[in-house]
Amino acid sequence: MSRKKKQRIVVLGGGTGTHTILMGLKKYPLELTAVVAMSDNGGSTGKLRDELDVLPPGDVRQCLVALSTSDALMRSLMNYRFEQGAFKGHSFGNLFLSALEKVTGNFGSAVEKVGEVLRIEGRVIPATLDQVNLMVKVGRDLIRGEEKIQRTRLKGSLEYIWLEPVARANPKALAAIHDADAIVIGPGNFYASLVPNLLVRGIPEAIRKSRAKKIFVCNLMTKSEHTDGYSVEAHTRILERYLGGRVDIVLFNNALPKPGLLERYAREGDTLTSWKKLPKRVLVSGNFLPRVMPKANKVGGARTESSLVRHDPQKLGAAIARILGVRK
Repeated sequence: MSRKKKQRIVVLGGGTGTHTILMGLKKYPLELTAVVAMSDNGGSTGKLRDELDVLPPGDVRQCLVALSTSDALMRSLMNYRFEQGAFKGHSFGNLFLSALEKVTGNFGSAVEKVGEVLRIEGRVIPATLDQVNLMVKVGRDLIRGEEKIQRTRLKGSLEYIWLEPVARANPKALAAIHDADAIVIGPGNFYASLVPNLLVRGIPEAIRKSRAKKIFVCNLMTKSEHTDGYSVEAHTRILERYLGGRVDIVLFNNALPKPGLLERYAREGDTLTSWKKLPKRVLVSGNFLPRVMPKANKVGGARTESSLVRHDPQKLGAAIARILGVRK
């Protein structure tokens, strides 16, 4: 009796959101591929790009760690961040990927080699292998670089967003999308992690042509500078504008975190994504919040609330697995 072929799932995004999806799905009998945005220029990643002229390693590193089957020590090593000295602020994994890019001469090859070291189950593929920057036109101003864009108010004033120079799709990313049985977009920073993938020439076209089931995981929280007041419907409608086509299924959270957490977000102007207005798509809702919320991170000595309300990987993975009809 032949074994049933694993479904091929492409997760499109970058950073913590894609890491969460991969962690939730890795325990199911699926063939996972992460297609990762390549426009990050902040923090350790930005410094390495500027100083070494390498492609951004940070989001790729997170996806590699998520798919790793190596021991906890190796995963901790990849995420270890130096707290002092010349390497202060850099993670070991970012340095490792950048060094391998220099040795191999190709970032794609470097990613594959680190994947072998971490014994990943699945693949991590950069959306493009071109050196690009995220650009926006806000009123009369041109803003260059994802880091600055993160702090720029876009809602109501965003005229245009693009990658400079024009980004060509990584052929391996296009092949993965073509062969996929399902494509999962999100969650993640809407204009900094999700939309940049759809600005790469060839990727939105490949998704539209694909026969794969297209699943959009809506963000839990809005971002005051970018998505203030966005409902589930607004997130979906605007994502589809950049995609140039429709998604099939929208997953969204319909549970409330503790009031104290929402108050802390409110200080930054961020709110829980409203589900009062919904798109006319197949909808899957539920409580996707973890039972115990993570503690706030410290970035540069300051506390950040950005990681307090996250999707629970297991709950989200289980919901997607039910859509796909698979069990552990």
